[in-house]
Amino acid sequence: MPDIGDFLQRQEKIIDTVGWAVIHILPTDDEPDTATPFAYTVGLTAHGYPELLIAGLPPEIAHDLLNDLAARVYDKAERFSHGQRISDLIAGYEAVLVEGEPTDDLLPGVAIARYGREQVRLLQVIWPDPQGRFPWDAGYSTDPHVQPQIARP
Repeated sequence: MPDIGDFLQRQEKIIDTVGWAVIHILPTDDEPDTATPFAYTVGLTAHGYPELLIAGLPPEIAHDLLNDLAARVYDKAERFSHGQRISDLIAGYEAVLVEGEPTDDLLPGVAIARYGREQVRLLQVIWPDPQGRFPWDAGYSTDPHVQPQIARP
């Protein structure tokens, strides 16, 4: 099993090559039902952008969505704002971005360790249920524990 030094070295190479890396936080065998899986970027802070975060999706999907948005930020200098709706990220659905502070459930530890808590800003991608409703909408059909939020729009 690789140690933390190897992990940080690989992460540094990815950030140097691409501009950011995506980190996944997944439940462990000891806590399979208590921890929410989430993913976040590391590297955007160094360029003055917020790190991006998404919760409750399978790692491959979360990774692809974060890479899509991070490329828009890093490569095209696209700016996103709190409450902004994005219609071209998830096929057939809108996503909403919310800006907020890390929480106990959604803590981007590697980004904070790298840049300091006071430097890391976060934008969370909130995804809708199959009917297009968000966690703050009446009738939202997904268990709220699946997608904890750092803020509401």
